[in-house]
Amino acid sequence: MNEELKELYQQVIIDHNKNPRNFRKIELPSHHSEGFNPLCGDHVYIYLDVANGVIRDISFEGNGCAISKSSASIMTAELKGKTLEEAEVLFQKFHELVTGKLTDEEEIEKLGKLSIFQGVRDFPVRVKCASLPWHTLHAALHDQQTAVSTE
Repeated sequence: MNEELKELYQQVIIDHNKNPRNFRKIELPSHHSEGFNPLCGDHVYIYLDVANGVIRDISFEGNGCAISKSSASIMTAELKGKTLEEAEVLFQKFHELVTGKLTDEEEIEKLGKLSIFQGVRDFPVRVKCASLPWHTLHAALHDQQTAVSTE
């Protein structure tokens, strides 16, 4: 990845950290879950309003590092209006991206803003930060009642 692209990615992460999208609690969510990374202290709550298999609204609350918060922010922006099946596919693709299993540049480009997280695969501790909101989302969609941990 060239330096210009790295700089752009850093700017997007900083923007979503300082001005997170969908940072609020949905009053009557149809699905919700809690995620916690005890080693670094990232803590996230994901709230969804799902009707007829479509994510009508999605939000998050919590605190954590810039990678975790920006990942949650971009995730919520990308998933709003998607079907549950589309959300599941994006969950899998994102996990493959941050763990280094997705390396095809065309496939990575198809992920849009989510592609900015491809650099975390080089930092195993950061993979847990970026993936915590996604694993919490996955737990919410599958009505998992216990808190999710990336440890």
